[in-house]
Amino acid sequence: MNLLLASVGFGLVTAAVLALAAVGFTMQFAVTDVLNLAYSGVMIVAAYVAYAVNRAGLNVWLGLVAGAVAGAALSVGLNQFIYTPFQRRKSSGITLVIVSLGMTLILVFGLQAIVGGTNVSYTMAQGPSLHLGSLQLSVVELVIVALAVITMLGVHGLLRYTRLGKAMRATAANRSLARNSGIRTDRVVTLTWAITGGLCGVAGTVFAIDAGSFGATSTQLFLVLILAAVFLGGPGQPYGAMLGAVIIGLGTEVSAAYITPDYKDVVAFVLLFAMLAWRPSGLLGART
Repeated sequence: MNLLLASVGFGLVTAAVLALAAVGFTMQFAVTDVLNLAYSGVMIVAAYVAYAVNRAGLNVWLGLVAGAVAGAALSVGLNQFIYTPFQRRKSSGITLVIVSLGMTLILVFGLQAIVGGTNVSYTMAQGPSLHLGSLQLSVVELVIVALAVITMLGVHGLLRYTRLGKAMRATAANRSLARNSGIRTDRVVTLTWAITGGLCGVAGTVFAIDAGSFGATSTQLFLVLILAAVFLGGPGQPYGAMLGAVIIGLGTEVSAAYITPDYKDVVAFVLLFAMLAWRPSGLLGART
């Protein structure tokens, strides 16, 4: 029981980091119709922007804000100068996937050429550990979980109770119909890239905080977990991404405690394959 509770604690933190990343990724896909595999590249660039701010003597949480701004700016730039020209040429979906894969390689290895191949870490205190029986979390880990919860509530409020959120849902459902109904879909798409890019920047910084040390290629494998959470919950479904993140986060960490940490990422795909065999559209995806 002690081992189970301890692994659940680690799983909650992993799920929080994964939810921040997966929700932004799936919102991008839903509204813009781009499976942006450069997402992990934007995450690590944002983490290094936060690191630069932290190295300048500022608090890492101020660095997180800078990382969010950098993620938003970089994501909007990718859309304006890379993806939109291909979409105007009516390029196929697989072409955009290959382009995004190329962009993540450019971002990651371009960054590595600048910062080098060694790992770095933020200068910050973890704070005291809080105990609830065998469940033990540091103050920083609790902040990460709280940040994820607040962000998920913010996403819910945006999508359900704002004009922009309704316009985003309409654009995701049928862009042509939304445009003909008077919605400025180009502006909606740009704002979506900015919002989800900000989420990506936050996720990258939080990922680096949780990892302890990180390098230019650290988020490459994490992209696999993001995809697993997104497709487990249902592609294009923000609430599905939240649920998928919780399942993958808890599943990987609990399995690491009882099997071996080396296979915890494999467990994520076992869960995904089992779900796709039962419900190919994902937990919250529409049946077709």
